[in-house]
Amino acid sequence: MSLTDPERLAAERLTPQILQLWRALVPLKSVISFMSTGAHPDDEKSDILAALSFRDGFDLSYACSTRGEGGQNDIGTEASEALGTLRTAEMERACDILNMRMYWHCEDPQDSIFDFGFSKSGVETLGKWGHKRLLKRFVEIVRTERPDIMCPTFLDVPGQHGHHRAMTQAAFEVTSLAADPNYAESDLPVWQVRKLYLPAFSGAGQAYDDDLPPPPVTLTVQVKGVEPHTGWSFARIGQQSRAFHLTQAMGRWVSADDEKDWPLHLAQSHVAGPDTDLHSGLASTLADIDEPALNPVLREAQNNITAAIAAFPDGAKILPLACSALRYIRDAIQVCPDQARGDILHKLTRKETQLSHLITIAAGVQVHARLDKSYLNAGDGVEITTELRPGMVETIAVKSALPKGWSQDQNRLITTVDVQVTDPYPSFYLPDTPRLPCIEASLVVHGEQIVRRFAFETPPVVLPAYSAAITPDADVINSAVADRTLTIAVKDIFPPTAKVSLLLPDHWQATKTETGFIVTAPDDVSEGRYSLGLLLDGRPAQQVRKIKYSHIDPRAVISPAELSIQVVHVALPDVRVGYIGGGNDRVDHWLDRLGVDVAAVSDDNLKSDTALARFDTLVIGIFALKFRDGLAEQMPRLHRWCERGGTLLTLYHRPWDNWDPDRSPPRPLEIGQPSLRWRVTDETAKVDVLQPNSPLMTRPNQITDADWENWQKERGLYFAKQWDPAYLPILSMADPKEQPLQGALLCADIGKGRHIHTSLILHHQMEKTTPGAFRIMANLLAKRDVL
Repeated sequence: MSLTDPERLAAERLTPQILQLWRALVPLKSVISFMSTGAHPDDEKSDILAALSFRDGFDLSYACSTRGEGGQNDIGTEASEALGTLRTAEMERACDILNMRMYWHCEDPQDSIFDFGFSKSGVETLGKWGHKRLLKRFVEIVRTERPDIMCPTFLDVPGQHGHHRAMTQAAFEVTSLAADPNYAESDLPVWQVRKLYLPAFSGAGQAYDDDLPPPPVTLTVQVKGVEPHTGWSFARIGQQSRAFHLTQAMGRWVSADDEKDWPLHLAQSHVAGPDTDLHSGLASTLADIDEPALNPVLREAQNNITAAIAAFPDGAKILPLACSALRYIRDAIQVCPDQARGDILHKLTRKETQLSHLITIAAGVQVHARLDKSYLNAGDGVEITTELRPGMVETIAVKSALPKGWSQDQNRLITTVDVQVTDPYPSFYLPDTPRLPCIEASLVVHGEQIVRRFAFETPPVVLPAYSAAITPDADVINSAVADRTLTIAVKDIFPPTAKVSLLLPDHWQATKTETGFIVTAPDDVSEGRYSLGLLLDGRPAQQVRKIKYSHIDPRAVISPAELSIQVVHVALPDVRVGYIGGGNDRVDHWLDRLGVDVAAVSDDNLKSDTALARFDTLVIGIFALKFRDGLAEQMPRLHRWCERGGTLLTLYHRPWDNWDPDRSPPRPLEIGQPSLRWRVTDETAKVDVLQPNSPLMTRPNQITDADWENWQKERGLYFAKQWDPAYLPILSMADPKEQPLQGALLCADIGKGRHIHTSLILHHQMEKTTPGAFRIMANLLAKRDVL
């Protein structure tokens, strides 16, 4: 749906015309382009980018390998492709703040360039991504964007994330390949990056601990200071951008005392002279471009730009100066010599775009367009409302700019049944050029014709012509219990009149209900994986998962409407389980599906000894100490409950999740950091059982090597570093060529009860319906007095 009036007013308050006008002027100060490179959304160094953008006028871009599908999610349960879609949307909003163009190496959810989880090795990362595939896409990005300067965010050193290391290695390779006319994987015109910088500072912190010192400092970029006219520090503008990375819990207040400058190391240079600052050896303004045929006209353009900046904030004075500069730029584009076009033309066309943007703002042109709904299916339509304030223009015409498969009938936009559905993984994002469909305004100002696009206040998401939301899309049947039924809900059916049916495995049965189906598996169903497909009018349907958060535009992930069912055989302990979640996993859901007697522990229950007494086992979900209000304060009560005979199971927490090593667990237990050193990223790593007779490995299920097969992403993370002697380590495991870690599963007798802490990534394995995870989890739930 469109924004409410209060939401619309709040959004307008953040973008006053005077701020838009100033930020449209600043990019005209420079013709230098700067590309940051990284492996994940949020890898960008936002404060330095803010300074380069809003102080120096640099043209910014960011080339990122993955969509962050393997990361944590602090605001929901989206994972894998759904998380990648969400983080893509967050990254685009972050780019809006910095006026930064965005390019992705990963171009679709099936791309080999995927965030497969934490890695400690650049070699491993490039092997999984496909080294040749990565370089091909990287060359395409560099030859398209044509940056003067490139700067990776991290160093290629041991102790750093393998994805970061791979991108830094690739940055060196791409500077050569993009300039090589014999590189056969791209037919785009060659481009030589003029300067390649590396961070001259360590990337060590909570996650990493670079083993080698950074390279020597060759220059320092000043970042301390404030933006004129707003008074916002560049550090805080950077945090305004980072605040959109909510899935990664980012966005913090930076005080003046915490601001810092950034040291860099010049790793490669293809320009002459000493490198005393980022501008060294590069044409800084239009007037500095060394092309005799264009020098006079470019000097005139720059003179008009300089005068326009000096005229701020008077839009009426800025307008004729900007139009004059635009006229000179267009003349330069027309007469640019062939031999210079490769080096210059892209800079001129960027200035043409920037001046057109400035003129639109200075003229006071305002276009607001909204649709009556955010999601529509192929073949459906939406109502459009457009508001126009023409400002100081001679003529203006506004129309809908529509992609293939769209048409307009008066105030209604209509799609065909074969229209392209909205891509959840767009390969690039240009903040100043909205995607189609949008509104296009053609205006004439001081004789100059300008065409500008305006995005709908909420861009529409096109869904497939035959689609539905099927819940769940993955489930488990425990053949050790009597229940063989699955309840399937089907909603958001399109077309609404479609006949809904299921494609079932042999001997399975389905009964139609008002909301979906009840599916029954045979009594003798074998362990293994089964698939149920949803049909609409006999056609395979598409599953739609809508992703809606207030800080991003709506998105959707499209996949075949299928239900994947894993049949397991898991003996269950006779326990009543209370689940204390923080909203970041669905462990209680999976325990219920397994047949466990599980109930959510309310906030009132947490404060009541009587309420807690009805549970044999309490499970604290991942990150819950951070996100469950009041939980940290109630931990002493849970410790006393544990001492009276309860089993307390804590799933992995990060050190910064309100985990106090001395107060959160019943006995001291410290989580290791930096996290790179305290995790096992190889999901196939051999697991050695240190205590083979431990009940955790034997009752009620005998855990064998088979239970460690087919794990996804990794074995575990945020392992315990050290612990009280009361804790007994149960498992040992290691990544290749590393020393074994024993902090993945710890158990301590606490009075008459026990505390189990595990860093195994069990919640993720359960989402992926990995059989062994269910069997291990069942063992961790058992009472001490029956072991």
